[in-house]
Amino acid sequence: MHDGVSGHPTGRAAWLARLLLVVGAAFAGTASAASIEPQLLPGIQAATFEVVAAKSEVDPLKYEKPLPLDLLPYQERTDKYYSIGTAFAIGDGRYVTAAHVLLVGVNSLWGPPALRDNGGHVYAIDKVQKFSLERDFVVFTLARQPNQAALALDTSPTPGQLVYSVGNAYGTGVVIRDGLYTSDTPEDQDGRWKWMRFSAPASPGNSGGPLVDKDGKVIGVVLAKSPNENLNYALPISIVQDAPDHVASIDQRIGYQFDVFDSTLSNTLKAKFALPLGLDAFFAAYQQRLNPYMDAQLRQLLAKEPDRTFPNGTGSSELLNSVATMGDDPRIIARDSSGNWVLGGASKGNVKLASNGYVSSGLFGKNLLFHVRRGDEVPADRFYTDAAVAVDPLLQAGLLKRNVGGQSIGVTGLGKPLSDAVHVDAWGRRWQVREWAIPYGNAMLLLASLPVPDGYVAVARFSEAAQAYDQRINLQALTDFVYANFDGTLAQWKQFLAHRDLLPVAFRNIRIDFDYGKRFAYASDRMSFAYTPELQAIQADSVLTLGFGFFPDHGKVVWNPVKVWVSAKATDDNYFTVVRAHAPPKDLDDDHQNEWAKIANRQHPYDATARNKDDMTRITGVIGAAATASPATLYTATVTAEGAHPQDAMQAKLALLLKELHLTEQ
Repeated sequence: MHDGVSGHPTGRAAWLARLLLVVGAAFAGTASAASIEPQLLPGIQAATFEVVAAKSEVDPLKYEKPLPLDLLPYQERTDKYYSIGTAFAIGDGRYVTAAHVLLVGVNSLWGPPALRDNGGHVYAIDKVQKFSLERDFVVFTLARQPNQAALALDTSPTPGQLVYSVGNAYGTGVVIRDGLYTSDTPEDQDGRWKWMRFSAPASPGNSGGPLVDKDGKVIGVVLAKSPNENLNYALPISIVQDAPDHVASIDQRIGYQFDVFDSTLSNTLKAKFALPLGLDAFFAAYQQRLNPYMDAQLRQLLAKEPDRTFPNGTGSSELLNSVATMGDDPRIIARDSSGNWVLGGASKGNVKLASNGYVSSGLFGKNLLFHVRRGDEVPADRFYTDAAVAVDPLLQAGLLKRNVGGQSIGVTGLGKPLSDAVHVDAWGRRWQVREWAIPYGNAMLLLASLPVPDGYVAVARFSEAAQAYDQRINLQALTDFVYANFDGTLAQWKQFLAHRDLLPVAFRNIRIDFDYGKRFAYASDRMSFAYTPELQAIQADSVLTLGFGFFPDHGKVVWNPVKVWVSAKATDDNYFTVVRAHAPPKDLDDDHQNEWAKIANRQHPYDATARNKDDMTRITGVIGAAATASPATLYTATVTAEGAHPQDAMQAKLALLLKELHLTEQ
């Protein structure tokens, strides 16, 4: 069963749990309701089948220890198939199940859907003859016919009669459970037909099974469970019978959402294609209709409110006029309830790894956010190019665990990715987008990682295999809304900059040169500076952070460094910063206006006067045109030294920095 009969194909949060609940069952026998005629049971049982998919013969995953499969029930651990639903015979060599059961086979990591009878014989599906996504049924033939009679049909049932749901409930075998056919209710989209509502129990695994009357005749196809009451839904068998042969129909409203705002689309996918088709050809034809529709929905949603979508509109002003956070962890730019674009997905903690490596993680919706600090002993070349090496820190931090017999077993290796490509986002950042198979759950891990000097920042999500395309395009679109900085030691920067193919477009105008113990120089098309050890030590473990931000520039928003932070070493409180500031628009609050006025007028703390707090001494100067010239852009330079230092000593340090700090911004 699935939770409803319509909705976003990617929005079923409990899909994996449902799939795992029905794993590995063969027909365990038949439980009968007291009032059905006993002589009917063998025929019902013989004409009702499990829909199964073969387990992967080879598991590419590696685990922290051998899987305790002996803790699983005997039938589950010895079964070569996963049980995913129910089907039944209707005569003329034809069989029926739910469309959503068959569609588990789309892009599947398991074997193709097939039927299994109560003797354990498996029958391959031959041709799909009828299909309706909106009515959620499919009619098909088998490559080899079982030796059984079909179920009789009753196409004119009346509410109020006893009915029996027949199906593979929870993957434990075919069970028959009684209840009442209570009423009919119009389908949600346009009321084009009526669902049958019934009270006989229906559980995960029942989908696609027959709803029969007291005479064992099929009156409907069990499809969905009401989330709010003990009533279930079936499609009248007359609709299946009356549907045209050799046609696949798709006419369904599909809701579409995107992670960073609450706007939604609710359009209708309409398509038809000719049948019969074999399974592979059918799945290909289905995806040829669905995937372009998903592309169009995403484009339309992102373009729905162009004047309110970051970086446009008044809701973006705060973020476009803020100094970079300077944090190492990625954040998601999202619209809050008041319409402002803010940073979401703050880190919730980190896991330390060997040789100074670590993984910090956060969560934004269904997206996992990571900052991976590469261990000192991990070669940069392999880390940036080898997918297995790159994902290993996430696995060490416990990204994926498999539940077997009540034990949670860590996955330590994912094998070779199914795909490995580069996606360039709207800001020219080059993301490594990789997908790995998780065969035991018919699922995939999607990981978009952005290389940075000390490792990478990443967004990850899990997807059922059938929805991988939609999840992939969403993930790639989400990269446009990721806020990330570039941080690392000078040794890490040297290795990072050597990989020119990984660098964002913004680095085309950035030059970083250093010679340990002698000189450091930074230059861009906006400003440049240089310094020697007279100001601050220059060594392999000195740290450089480029705090990137989004800001308006000549009529468009750009992604560029807003703050440059350089320290003598990671554990040292001696550092300096160079920060870009620009005149805020008039719609921003007084805090922004007042701060800009202080900078423009060289008022405290921007007056080159040393100030001491918390055993730290700082001094800040301003570079750029004087306030009387109404400048649009200025830069501040701050030198910070541990301990208490007099004005003349701090002023001398500031002078060393300002001496070679030049503005080139037009």
